[in-house]
Amino acid sequence: MENVIKKEIKFIAVYARVSTSNQEDQKTVEAQLSEDREFAKKNGYIIIKEYIDEGWSGDVIARPSLDQLRHDARNRAWDAVLVYDPDRLGRQLVYQQLVIDELKKIGIEILFVTMPPVNNASDKLLFGVRGLFAEYEKAKITERFRIGKVNRVKNNQVLTTEAPFGYTYILNKGKRGSTDYISGHYEINPREAEIIRNIFHWVADDGLTLRAVVRKLQDLGIKPRKSKRGVWNTSTLSTLLRHEVFIGTTYWGASYATVPINPIKNEKYKKVEKSSRRMKSKDQWYAITVPAIIEKDLFERAGLRLKKNFATLGRNTKNHYLLASKIWCLCGQRRAGEGPQHGKHLYYRCTDRVHSFPLPPSCVEGGINAKITDKVLWDRLKMIMSSPELLSEQIKKWQEKNKSNNILNSTINIKSTEDEIAKLQAQESRFAVAYSKEVISLKQFEEFVAPIRVKIREFEDQIIKANLEKTPKNDILLPSSDEVEVFAKEAVEGLENLSFELKQAFIRTVVNQATASRKSLQVYGIISLSEIYVKFFSKYRNCRFTKCRKVDTF
Repeated sequence: MENVIKKEIKFIAVYARVSTSNQEDQKTVEAQLSEDREFAKKNGYIIIKEYIDEGWSGDVIARPSLDQLRHDARNRAWDAVLVYDPDRLGRQLVYQQLVIDELKKIGIEILFVTMPPVNNASDKLLFGVRGLFAEYEKAKITERFRIGKVNRVKNNQVLTTEAPFGYTYILNKGKRGSTDYISGHYEINPREAEIIRNIFHWVADDGLTLRAVVRKLQDLGIKPRKSKRGVWNTSTLSTLLRHEVFIGTTYWGASYATVPINPIKNEKYKKVEKSSRRMKSKDQWYAITVPAIIEKDLFERAGLRLKKNFATLGRNTKNHYLLASKIWCLCGQRRAGEGPQHGKHLYYRCTDRVHSFPLPPSCVEGGINAKITDKVLWDRLKMIMSSPELLSEQIKKWQEKNKSNNILNSTINIKSTEDEIAKLQAQESRFAVAYSKEVISLKQFEEFVAPIRVKIREFEDQIIKANLEKTPKNDILLPSSDEVEVFAKEAVEGLENLSFELKQAFIRTVVNQATASRKSLQVYGIISLSEIYVKFFSKYRNCRFTKCRKVDTF
């Protein structure tokens, strides 16, 4: 359905979107753009710019081109935005309405090829119905996909893109429903299957550890299918030895997609919001029968050996390392504590050998004696903090260093950041209104506003940081000579009888990073007199001294 719009509009922008499920979209990006261009030509519009989000789901509102369009709209380079259909703005009605309201507030019209513009109550009703239908259509597509997969799995069809090591995945052959149709399934790969049998025997019968298996595979020149370094690793073998596919059963539907609670990458734009997975209870998994490579008895014996190896690991014995997680090697890798002979000798060794295993390490730096390193560092810290002269000297150096630069220039524009906060708060308010009118559920409301509130907090933190950077350094309250004397006196007694746990907590408070070799130990950090005084010495936490800022570095 097309509509000729008779309105004083000359310059327009075009927005198009297609999701990853191209077969489910009636219009590909090129088809959408073709319809949009024809519509613009028919109505006498001049297209200034085209904004395209290809491969982006309508369930995600944060899209690069859509965000750029919303940003450019404020410059009024065009009079209206043309979209093929409202569901191109978003599959959810609330997303569609959010973008439309935002554009209309700044005087930008929004036009659709498939329906007339929203100008009155009847148009709004039609728009709302179409938006709800788009949501229903999305849910229907998702459920149709799920049911289709369940039916195929129940017919013992393997749904995967790549078979595990030991198998080859055979794609569908023929037309579904015909007599010559062969569904996707696993076939045993003879060469890889023999390797699998050997690995299980090495663990179950020979009692090899995972690292010993990795070393043996390397010595035999056996490489995994995929590996940047061309070697096996213990985590891969651990998963392999627990995989029931080798005894004839694989599973589908063991996990479900969810939004990550603590994402590894905090990216602004995510094509898939539910990038994390959670396991379902095993009674909800769908079992698929496949050819077995090993006997069940061998599988169970290997599992028991893995449990026994884990129970006897030396990792259960904890040694004392003051610089744990704080010490690095000259090569750029971390150093980790290691205690040969049940902790008789303690060393900080470069972890390059762990990351390189089973290949030779690239780092030539040797281990350093942990006991000597910890003692040298602790004695040095005690000497600095129990000496009023050394503390005063560091304060003086700090003052001289910052004398020439009293006020830091912030790179953060507070006004624009406040404007961004206001926009986000407006979005949150619109979601609240949608929830109050029962357009969205409470669960949807919480999902929508959670990322908005995170962004608001980030912007607020930026403003706080900018205001702090504007603070003149001379205004920072520094401890007086008498207070330094008091601190040093307390340090002499307070640091003398600390337990290892308190010593380690102290080190983590003041040390940012230590870089060590056999010849030198370089330590970087900040001695915050007030923080140390409160945590380790003071019984009176409201005195003026505890309010002093960080002043001493080493």
